[in-house]
Amino acid sequence: MLEDIRRVVDADMAAVDGVIRRRLASDVVLINQISNYIIGSGGKRLRPALVLLAGGHFGAKPEHVRELAAVIEFIHTATLLHDDVVDESSLRRGRDTANAVFGNAASVLVGDFLYSRAFQMMVEVGSMRVMEVMAEATNIISEGEVLQLMNVGDAETDEESYLRVVRYKTAKLFEAATRVGAIIGGATEAEERALADCGMHLGTAFQLIDDVLDYSGDAAETGKNVGDDLAEGKPTLPLIYVMRNGDETERAVVREAITNGDRAHMQAVIAAIQATGALEYAREAAHREAETARAAIEGLRASPHKSALLELALFAVERRF
Repeated sequence: MLEDIRRVVDADMAAVDGVIRRRLASDVVLINQISNYIIGSGGKRLRPALVLLAGGHFGAKPEHVRELAAVIEFIHTATLLHDDVVDESSLRRGRDTANAVFGNAASVLVGDFLYSRAFQMMVEVGSMRVMEVMAEATNIISEGEVLQLMNVGDAETDEESYLRVVRYKTAKLFEAATRVGAIIGGATEAEERALADCGMHLGTAFQLIDDVLDYSGDAAETGKNVGDDLAEGKPTLPLIYVMRNGDETERAVVREAITNGDRAHMQAVIAAIQATGALEYAREAAHREAETARAAIEGLRASPHKSALLELALFAVERRF
């Protein structure tokens, strides 16, 4: 499915990769090393694809939409660099994280470089509206990262608080990607809002499936170990559901695991998740978000780019990696 979606923007994506390589260039050798390491580590490139699909639907100038697709990827990469330092992560996409290879200080500083390079590129595109959207988005993403940090080790985190983190930290960049694509393509205000809503709900669905895969995915496919979020003390939706609906024993084992941030009793945690139907609950929530994403753009005229966006919402909830 993902290959079919990418086929719509294959030529543009190849050009975006060229923009990324060119814009990463720095006179500082370590910046080049770390940037190339993280950018070259793979990934689905969903966020830049969203810019290309939204911009392509509205006939945006290729040079502008490609630059903005690279901007989105740089901002996403910067957040990954910072997240891995905060989470003390050692594995991402099946490879050692940049902080594990180059150290925390270098990873944080190169993340800062990517943020600032992204804003240099936006200035060159010359759209104040795009600048406004991206300035707001990066600010909200930072707030989401802090909110998530505040929730670490807190077994009493409720669903509303968790979903706020998801919408701030993850879904906001999806929303920004579809919105700036629409803006640079000259969309109307209503069309811009439709694309933004699509991106926000698609990003939320994507994260909720990540929550599911953290307890059910194959490490060889996901590039993560089962229970990585739990090891970091993160109360994600399946755990929150157990805390709300499990019996006393199930709640106790999940509470201890979140509070201590370890996988010592992983089998008991997984048993509690399965017994309460927590994964099914999270999947259903993701499917509702995906359907809302699809509904947001149903009223747009037909195009291959719109069809790909609709398919992408399905992929977000059906994927195994």
